[in-house]
Amino acid sequence: MKKEYYSIPEIAKMLGISRIAVYNKVRNGSIKAIRSGRSFMIPKDYVDEILGNSISEKGREIIDKAVKKAVNDYGETLKKLGTE
Repeated sequence: MKKEYYSIPEIAKMLGISRIAVYNKVRNGSIKAIRSGRSFMIPKDYVDEILGNSISEKGREIIDKAVKKAVNDYGETLKKLGTE
């Protein structure tokens, strides 16, 4: 049986931040969650999005293009920063 939702403590562990930080992000809307009684549930699909597990092919192309442009424009600077 696949898991459809995650709890705040599970998300905190995945993101490497405190439960309070996740709870605050839920309260201010940075993380989408569904309230169930006194608890919050975060949909698995949204967790995949947060963790970058569901980047579309178009999204990957955009990222690759941006990285290539940055390397082309700032390659020498990046090399110098890498040696410091």
